[in-house]
Amino acid sequence: MTVAMDARAELLALLEQVHADEQESTLPTFAHADAVDLGTRALALALERGLAVAIRVMRGDQLAFHAATAGTSADNDAWIERKIRLVRRLEISSLQARVRHELDGDDLGWLDPVQYALAGGCIPLRMAGGALVGTLTVSGLPDVDDHALAMEAVRAHLAG
Repeated sequence: MTVAMDARAELLALLEQVHADEQESTLPTFAHADAVDLGTRALALALERGLAVAIRVMRGDQLAFHAATAGTSADNDAWIERKIRLVRRLEISSLQARVRHELDGDDLGWLDPVQYALAGGCIPLRMAGGALVGTLTVSGLPDVDDHALAMEAVRAHLAG
């Protein structure tokens, strides 16, 4: 029982952090140049650390940036597509969806696992007012680390 309570406490802390992250992913602008900058910053971080990841930035329905480092495969691209579908469907980060599912047993069984990935790494990009304008997705690491890399790129972009 203690392990379950410790795990729940960890999930609650993670959920709180993810909520804060999603507030940070509100952008003042989201032009093509912003999308490319976000992707480029995520790629630079991955290359500096020798990480095997695929990165995609969507601007609405348009693919604005995609890169993959050594050690990735088409499977990472498939995971990205499934994570993006989840975020677009639920309008929350894919990590928030996964954590909420684990905490509350949210029944997401109606989501076809072939089409939707209940795994972190895709964050919604919003502008003031809350409208979803795009996504930044990372695939290749454990899902919490995919999410963290995406958020690090957002913070770097916002810092200029």
